[in-house]
Amino acid sequence: MERRRLGKTDLELPILSFGASSLGAEFRGVTLDEVFASVRVALELGLNFIDTSPFYGRGMSEVLLGVALKGVPRDQYNICTKLGRYDIDHFDFSAKRVAESVDVSLHRLGCEYLDIVLCHDIEFVNIDQVIHETIPALRKQVEAGKVRYIGVSGYPQKIFHRVLSETDLDCVLSYNQYTLQNTRFADETIPLLKQKGVGVMNAGPFSARLLTNAPLPPWFRDPVEVQQAARRAAEHCASKGVDIAKLALQFSLRNPDITTTIAGSANPNNIRKWVQWAGEPLDEELLAEVLEIFRPVKNIGHKEGLDENN
Repeated sequence: MERRRLGKTDLELPILSFGASSLGAEFRGVTLDEVFASVRVALELGLNFIDTSPFYGRGMSEVLLGVALKGVPRDQYNICTKLGRYDIDHFDFSAKRVAESVDVSLHRLGCEYLDIVLCHDIEFVNIDQVIHETIPALRKQVEAGKVRYIGVSGYPQKIFHRVLSETDLDCVLSYNQYTLQNTRFADETIPLLKQKGVGVMNAGPFSARLLTNAPLPPWFRDPVEVQQAARRAAEHCASKGVDIAKLALQFSLRNPDITTTIAGSANPNNIRKWVQWAGEPLDEELLAEVLEIFRPVKNIGHKEGLDENN
């Protein structure tokens, strides 16, 4: 698996990383066999950067990940977790909760330190608190040796610009905004991140199943015209004998400005398939045809979080 350096950090991450949200039964029920097999296969195939959060499964993802990693030498993987979001509508970015959350995550994951901790979905709260209380509290965790690098994650691109205008970060994680249909992350934010030496991480190459042949989840919120364009694109790919998910993943992975793209599954067969796709050449002609299908709805998304953060 090709690797790239994350900003100014000393982390060399695989261009495809393992998202552990599915381990928390966020999308369907999972068995312990699926959980352990998925983690084992991911590590065997080089996806040794793992992304999780106390929000995923309300702690289940971290707990099961800790069990799955038991006995694996700590230098064989890097781990990213988050803090601040603990349930659908439960957010706490206070300094007190930062210290508590880091300690709980360390206990669940069975680690002595966390490679990256991100402030999770900051678009739902007052960004002033994140800048002036949460991030300074996280820096204290770095000084204490519990955390190596810190950053923020979210959906609206505005949040990254706001935080970086007032403080320093090691990395950021954007999701569903660097895909076949939506490249706002690259268009609006990555140039700033490169200028400041901030690490660039992308999640959601399949855009919550939009860029797959699977049914959309009930909570999917992009407009109907985006969904219709995606169906046309998927059908066009199928007519050429290609799964649109393959094109979507390859598109995200090939951007050299993105250190890593995170994709998650509790199905080890999916992980094997993704690694195979990552090593195959991208069909440039098909890509051009699909991008043309998406052109009328390019970069159309939805509002996430507070109005002021969009």
